[in-house]
Amino acid sequence: MRIITGKFKGRKLFAVEGLTTRPTTAYNRAVIFNVHSQFDGARVLDLFAGTGSYGLEALSRGASWVDFVEFSSAAISVLLKNINLVGAQDDCHVWRKRAETFLKKAEPAWDIIFLDPPYDKNLVNPCLELIFERGLLAPGGVAIAEHSSKEGIAESLAPKILKHKAGKTGSFTLLGSAPGD
Repeated sequence: MRIITGKFKGRKLFAVEGLTTRPTTAYNRAVIFNVHSQFDGARVLDLFAGTGSYGLEALSRGASWVDFVEFSSAAISVLLKNINLVGAQDDCHVWRKRAETFLKKAEPAWDIIFLDPPYDKNLVNPCLELIFERGLLAPGGVAIAEHSSKEGIAESLAPKILKHKAGKTGSFTLLGSAPGD
């Protein structure tokens, strides 16, 4: 697993051993980063961060700050190694929390929020609902969810869908504020 482009291009990231964390492939990251490519100066939230590949790719492409949220101790250990590997210690913060707990108390608004929860665990929709209910996206911000094709986006969130794309191993949905919100 490597950083695709930007100032960290080609850096090979460490991965979590075993099957507890599903790493996002370079192909799937390329799909997402081709769908949304505006990162200059962005504040980013990487929920279910795992190895940090989404947030680190965003930093590589010009994001100014990333908040990583992860609960697994094994994943956090690898995430910290990856942050050190690219020298991004001053450009991010790692929160050891469950995503929903973090979102219920979060204050700042982010320009981009990545969600890559474990597939088929009914986590993507509750998190997206909290993001929009609590106004956690900055004006013009987007939430980018990678989710199982079996786990669709809730009907209540349909007006917020800006783009949807099916990938090789899952689906990607880009959501933002609906007109008039």
